[in-house]
Amino acid sequence: MSKRSKRYLESRNVVDFEKKYELKEAVKILKSFKQAKFDESVEVAMKLGIDAKQSDQLIRGSISLPKGIGKSLKVIVFAAGEKAAIAKKSGADEVGAEDLVKKVEGGWADFDVAIASSDMMRLVGKLGRVLGPQGKMPSPKSGTVTDDIETAVKEFKAGKIEYRTDAGGNVHSIVGKVSFLEKDLEENISTFVKHIANSRPASAKGVFVEKVSVSSTMSPGIMLQV
Repeated sequence: MSKRSKRYLESRNVVDFEKKYELKEAVKILKSFKQAKFDESVEVAMKLGIDAKQSDQLIRGSISLPKGIGKSLKVIVFAAGEKAAIAKKSGADEVGAEDLVKKVEGGWADFDVAIASSDMMRLVGKLGRVLGPQGKMPSPKSGTVTDDIETAVKEFKAGKIEYRTDAGGNVHSIVGKVSFLEKDLEENISTFVKHIANSRPASAKGVFVEKVSVSSTMSPGIMLQV
């Protein structure tokens, strides 16, 4: 078991781990923790009542949070010709076709989001074994396989986030920074949780949202009422 920092252990004394907090109180507690020397990210983790082994129960998508996430994402685009020119003009950090596929295939992964035009998927498809485990494989469900390159690049550069369930049926997402105003964090968290709650697969049985917690980069999780 990894050794926890003194600051993490001090934070644990503030939180009742048997209690589920109202969102407003949870955010207030989170911002009361002793801060690190950097602006910590705030993350929401949700445990869903799905069978992660069933492909029709997995959820994946993207969402733009009302207050952004406090950082500009590094976006690459697989495109050629006019679409490549549009991607560059829209602010993509790197644009390419076969050359970019080879670069990623070789192990380069210094980016947050990969977007592909639909005609590039014949080349990008083989990157599934590389990008899939990283959660970066372009997908129509998450809006990263599209021919509206301009909109996609601008939205993701502005902080649009992708999410997907993991092997344990959990979904995690950054929803802002500790420096955000309390009301802005509350709005982002509420928006994300409601969005996931409304994404229930038709085949899921029983309670869909089982647990929700919020934490910062260096803090313990705080359970929320759902």
